[in-house]
Amino acid sequence: MFNIDFEPIGRRGHCSGDQSLLESARQLDVDIVSICGGVGSCDRCKVQIITGAVSAPTLEEQAELSAHELKLGYRLACQTYPKSDVKLLVPPESLTAPQRTQVEGLKVDVTPEPAVVAVEAALTTPTLATPIPDDVNLWAALGLQMGTIDFSVQQNLSTRLRELNWKVCAALRGNEIIALGAPGTKWLGLAVDIGTTKIAAYLLDLESGNTLASKGLMNPQISYGEDLVTRIVAASKSPADAAKLQNLLTDALNQLTEGLCSESGADALNIVEAVVVGNTAIHHLFLRLPVKQLGLAPYTPSLSAAVDVKARELGLRFAPGAVVHLLPNVAGYVGADHIAMLLATRIAQAEKTTLAIDIGTNTELCLQHKGKLTSASCASGPAFEGAHIKFGMRAAPGAIEHALMENDRLEIQTIGGEAPIGICGSGLLDIVAQLRLNNVIDRHGRIGKHPSVNIDEGVTGFILAEREGQSPLVLTQKDVRELQLAKAAIRVGIQALAAAEGLTELDIDQVIIAGAFGTFIDVGSAITIGMLPPLPLERFTQVGNAAGTGARLALISISQRAEAKHIAELDGYIELASVPGFQRKFAEATYL
Repeated sequence: MFNIDFEPIGRRGHCSGDQSLLESARQLDVDIVSICGGVGSCDRCKVQIITGAVSAPTLEEQAELSAHELKLGYRLACQTYPKSDVKLLVPPESLTAPQRTQVEGLKVDVTPEPAVVAVEAALTTPTLATPIPDDVNLWAALGLQMGTIDFSVQQNLSTRLRELNWKVCAALRGNEIIALGAPGTKWLGLAVDIGTTKIAAYLLDLESGNTLASKGLMNPQISYGEDLVTRIVAASKSPADAAKLQNLLTDALNQLTEGLCSESGADALNIVEAVVVGNTAIHHLFLRLPVKQLGLAPYTPSLSAAVDVKARELGLRFAPGAVVHLLPNVAGYVGADHIAMLLATRIAQAEKTTLAIDIGTNTELCLQHKGKLTSASCASGPAFEGAHIKFGMRAAPGAIEHALMENDRLEIQTIGGEAPIGICGSGLLDIVAQLRLNNVIDRHGRIGKHPSVNIDEGVTGFILAEREGQSPLVLTQKDVRELQLAKAAIRVGIQALAAAEGLTELDIDQVIIAGAFGTFIDVGSAITIGMLPPLPLERFTQVGNAAGTGARLALISISQRAEAKHIAELDGYIELASVPGFQRKFAEATYL
């Protein structure tokens, strides 16, 4: 028996030497992708050996992995057997969707330098001989010159000091006291990435910088429209409609906060600072700023500078004087979430020509070339989230997330190994890519002849799975068209950014793929359908929710906030609609 350690999941246990690493992973509930059934033909179960001895590479591995990958310790889990205790790294692309989400809340690697610090003090108990005013007493005990005390804290100051028996832990933001607690209180921070479709929130200990808990939630504004333009129109109808859209976000954040605190045994009243990022429209809706101009050319933001606002003014139930910080915006459709992503990926410091893409309902792109940053935004639509797809769904148990066509038969893998009930975004890419590679779909996106192609009531579709007592699960011709439109928007954006610098796509040295959807896609499939340029796979890196990571960086470090401000000042912007020949280029980019 050997000890097998799977990182970054943190699962480890004793496994037999006659079990492959894939079998060991299943024994320890590590959900590694495997479509071919463990015969070594799909290369989806790739892992990297960090320490320990394992069996020699098989012929299947030598066929699927490059010499460079093998040299770096990459192996196929289904073909590799332990010969000693083994520690291995499972890349994000080798994990199924639910487990990939679990590892997104890892510690942010930066020295904590929070805007709010804890200062403890023992006050002098007032007497008839020394009736010191409570505020003067507090500042003297803290050893600080008189500053300001948040009004909500002022209103309860006398009561609170006496409840705490004159011993306090003050949350100090600059020269303002924004909360009071008992000695030893751990002041907390909340980092939030509000996406068009999803919200991700992280609860952090401000002193250590550790992430205590993370959670996700669907953006409830979807009830007003899946796209930003529809929400802008809705909010522009009246102040009451704008208030409803803002309240939806506030209620969602309060709900998320409650769940995070419950999970970590914390108290929301100890949250003294929050950093919230989102695209410009989300940012404006959250602050209840005018948004009508965002829907009209030239799409100018009402506000681009970073914002500090009291949490209570937004309806958030945090500490009495808690502050919400929002990072700067760049343009009408390139917002604070983009700046957070650039901050997290360190693209501004990259020495090579680097492209960063945050893929979602609204996709933002940035090209860094010789120290110059240029960004663009494209409405890639909700197809990647499963919307507008006949059997589309979000990543949940039963969703097809990977596919592989062998011997003219399409093999599928679902999240959780459940019976297939729908198709999530990564599965959609894989299916179309496999059908294109096997000429079931032509370069124009037309579904051709195949034993699994069916025409039902005039609708052409490829049968993915039969379902007892129900109609079969199919990929329709319309589904393919929806994907073509979504991926074309991204490809044109990449081409436009490269052309603006006198480059071609092939001149890009590295591509960083961020975003919830970007985390789960198979890069090879994205290249096959023409969503990403045909670059060597080793140039691509998938980094998960980088906007959420950037928000956490800004939450625990004022130096990182300053860097975010600097990035926003550096970042240029291209409006894709103004690119010469845009419509023609978009049409060409729809080809598979």
